[in-house]
This record gives sequence, structure tokens and C-alpha cells, in this order.
Amino acid sequence: MKLTNLRGILQYVPRFREKTFVLSIDAAVVMDEIFASFLQDIAVLRSLNIRVVLVHGAAAQIQQLAQDQGITASDLEGTGITDGPTLKLALTGANRLTHEILEGLSANDLRAVSTNAVIAHPLGILNSVDHLYTGKVERVDVEMLQSLLSQGIIPILPPLGFDGEGRTYRVNSDHVAVAVADALKAVKLLFVGSQDGIFFQGQRISDILASSLAAQLSARRSDFQADCLSKAIHAAQACKLGIPRVHVINGLVNEALLAEVFSNEGIGTLVYANEYTEIRPALRKDIRNILQLIKSSVESEELVKRTRASIEKQLGDYWVYELDRNIVGCVALHPLLEDNAAELACLFVSRAHENQGIGRKLLQFIENKAKEQSVKVLFALSTQAFTYFQSKGGFSEGSSDMLPALRREKYEQSGRKSKVLYKRLPAPTASGTLPNVSQP
Repeated sequence: MKLTNLRGILQYVPRFREKTFVLSIDAAVVMDEIFASFLQDIAVLRSLNIRVVLVHGAAAQIQQLAQDQGITASDLEGTGITDGPTLKLALTGANRLTHEILEGLSANDLRAVSTNAVIAHPLGILNSVDHLYTGKVERVDVEMLQSLLSQGIIPILPPLGFDGEGRTYRVNSDHVAVAVADALKAVKLLFVGSQDGIFFQGQRISDILASSLAAQLSARRSDFQADCLSKAIHAAQACKLGIPRVHVINGLVNEALLAEVFSNEGIGTLVYANEYTEIRPALRKDIRNILQLIKSSVESEELVKRTRASIEKQLGDYWVYELDRNIVGCVALHPLLEDNAAELACLFVSRAHENQGIGRKLLQFIENKAKEQSVKVLFALSTQAFTYFQSKGGFSEGSSDMLPALRREKYEQSGRKSKVLYKRLPAPTASGTLPNVSQP
């Protein structure tokens, strides 16, 4: 994402202003030279009055310290057994990383403090094994954190918890981040690691419903890439607790934070707590986004070129598919006024959201709308996607002679020689249109 695209960023500002984002940053990201750039992205969030809480890990730092000192750490992630020597490494490593973060934020003129807002107790004895100094979050000092945020101060939370007796416990940073996001009712939780997102069977998941992710984790955990498993587990847990959106991004990619938060497509994995999609009538304000959406397909001659004026003239025929308030698909239903026919046109889905069933939803939606309008024959003209209409939409190949006279004349004038596809429709059922779809 180009930072010069201020319009793209500013459209999100009303939604995020004075809201809280919790960022959980792996130690490997903090230790990388690109972290200075990442802190500049955080400065952008703060300049837009977005409240930010930083949680950081320490695994990479602990591993490096252990190697330097020639000892073996009992646990790196804060989920296994933490013995005395490993706790000392965790304290040293966490303090170093916290200091680096404080220095970096100061360089960006941002106020921040390290806190002891995580109250923890021992994880205890599990399966007959004493986990010693490994802890579990008992509660979060919400009053402290809210007070800091209200003053424009960024709280920094290390992967450590403290009990009322002054004892310190090693706590998994992902676990801390979920607890903090839940306590503060954050609108976003972002896990910032060194992977491009959550990978399942070797493929990155671009977005997924939290309940679907939880089901896959339960049934097919081994199919998830091992180094993103913790993020996947905690993302599903966070959504279950009520966090609306959880993002998993690669903090070693330049501008990853802004590209994920302030773009329609993002670059990592989005896990969401509820169905957040909607097919709705296109509005005049959507025309620019529709033209931008279909631009590549027009250039490849897959779709007919459309102008702003032509879309505006037939705006009532167009529908858009919104994903978290961003338009990622569109379709049109043009009545043909003769022979109770209509044309399905301008079906397109963003390249980043292909193979997610969106095209089929749009197809089915338009078919249902056509039935409501007593359309008997639905046409679609295509130069490249005709097999899709046949296999997914149940269309059959016809000929231009089947088109109503006025549409046939326009077809012949275009010279595109599109394949003519048609589908005969039954009368509408009592169920009407698809569920979860808004009506005009």
C-alpha cells in the first residue's frame, strides 16, 4: 500500500477513531532492523487517534541469550515448563526488548510506559508435571491501562505476569494479548510475527470465520503450519471472547501493519467473529469503487468497458458484495423487456477473494432476483468465463438468435463474439432471496 493514498486511509478513520487496537509483536520482529519502520506505522495509528496497546514476546531473545551463555532454555514460548534459569533469561530478554521498544517510540515522539498490568498465577501441575514458573493470566488491570490510554500513552506489556506476593511468572505473549484485548474490549487484535499469516495445508488463509477456524483446529490441527499454530488457536479464542477482528501479519514486511488495517484486501490472515458480508444495492458513491474493481478485467477484455455515466444510468441494476464494508464483488441484472428475459452482467470478484464462493453467491442472488421479477430466461454473455457459468451456474450454451431483438442488435454491433449462455428459470419460491442478504 502506498502511503500517499491518503484517501484510502482516511475512509477508515471514523470507524477506528478513539478505538483500541492491541498489537502482539514477536521478539523476532522487535529484534529485526525493519522494526524501526514498524514503529513509524504505529505513529500513523496514533496520529489518527487510534489507541494502541503493545504486547511483545521474548522467545527469539531468550534463545539468543541461551546460546550466548551456553545453556539450554527449558521453554521458549511460555507454554511449557519454565525453570529458574529460563525465568532469568526471560526477565533479561523481556527487559531488553521493552527498552528497545521504548527507545523506538521515543524516536517517533510517542509517549509509552512499561506496565505490570498483568496479574498472573502459576499454571500449576498439568498431567502430573509441575510447570514451575510458567504462569497464566488471572486478570488485567483495566483501570491502569485505560488511564494511560486516555492520556495518549502507549502501554507496553512484556510476556510476564505478577502476583500479589511479588513473584514473576513467564506468560505466553499471545495469551497475554488475548486477555488484554478482551479486558479492554478492543476492536482489533493483531498478531505480528514472521509468517505471512495462518497457513493450512501449505496455503495462506486470507480470511476465515472464527467458528470455521476452531472447527478445523479441532479436526485437522496437523494440517496447520506449526509456527503459526499458536496464532491460529489464540485468534479463534479471541473471537469467541468477542473481539470482532483478529489479524495475523508478517511484521518483517515493510508497511505490513498499514497495508492490513487500511486496505480492502489486506496481506495477512483475517479471522472474524461473525458473518460480515452483505450483498446490497449499489449506490452512487460506489461507482468509483466498481470501476476500480473491474479495471483489470476490462483491460483483459473479460468484461465490457463501462463508464461512470453508463453505470449511473443503470445504477438500479447493480449490486455489490461487501466484505467488512469494503466492496470485493459486483454484479448486474439488466431487464431485457422482451420475452420476460434479463441479462446477468458485470459479474466480478476481486482477485484476492477468488475461490471463496463469492461468485456463486452473487450468481444465486441474481437468479433469485430474476425469479422475483418473473424472468423466464436469464442470459449471460461471456468471452472467457463461459465454463464458469456452465459449471457453477447451470447455464447452457445458446446462440445469438435466442437474444431479444434489441439485445441481439447490440451484441452484433459490439463485435466481441461472446458466447451466449442462457438459463430457463422456474417461478419464484416462497423462500424468496438468499438469507443474510439485504434488500433495497
